[in-house]
Amino acid sequence: MASEAEFLDGYDPSAYERLTLAVDLVLLGLSGGSLAALLLERQAHPHAGRWALPGGLVGIDEPLEAAAARVLRDKAGLTQAHLEQLYTFGGLDRDPRMRIVSVAYLALLSERAFAEALAGGSGLVAATLDVPWAGEAGGPVTARAAGGAPLPLAFDHAEILALAVLRLRGKLDYSEVGFALLPEHFTLRQLQDVHEAILGAPLNKPAFRRRMLDRGWLSATGLREAGTSFRPAELYRFQRPR
Repeated sequence: MASEAEFLDGYDPSAYERLTLAVDLVLLGLSGGSLAALLLERQAHPHAGRWALPGGLVGIDEPLEAAAARVLRDKAGLTQAHLEQLYTFGGLDRDPRMRIVSVAYLALLSERAFAEALAGGSGLVAATLDVPWAGEAGGPVTARAAGGAPLPLAFDHAEILALAVLRLRGKLDYSEVGFALLPEHFTLRQLQDVHEAILGAPLNKPAFRRRMLDRGWLSATGLREAGTSFRPAELYRFQRPR
């Protein structure tokens, strides 16, 4: 029996068909009080004129995380964001050019980071997500432009967005994901706005605030919001559970 070194010396990778690997980024934030994703209009075929998640092909010697960070930097102008692998999409007909498998990453952006990406000059737009299903039922979503018109999406990016919303809703009640959309200091009203935007449904104000305070996730800052004509609300910060 040949040694492993001898086996590798004689191994011919060209004897097998190859596929191409890509990464796509689901960059979510709030726009006008609604959950929104950052999209780019495709300028070239296939799907020219349709809207897509920022993404790119993975280099042959490039780790997945490095490829995702590169796309984040080059197409969103952001150097920092928590990128979490969402799912791997490998439908046979997802791209008409060739067999391309995409690893989708989810990133939740604060209002400031969301605005920085939009102002970066890369052509990103904020598309509001219309989610017609309640809770964690799952299903298609529609991306809408500022005027409310639906944006035609490229490839299987509607499916990717739908899974991102499903993942976010599933983690909202037991994890800290909702706080990623908030500034460092926030009011309880802002926190509830985030939860309602993600869930797509109104929440009972007293019950929500009691639940959030009882969890021990919030730390009072002793500060109050500025620039309001009403009684300024108290500001909190996220306190990581021990």
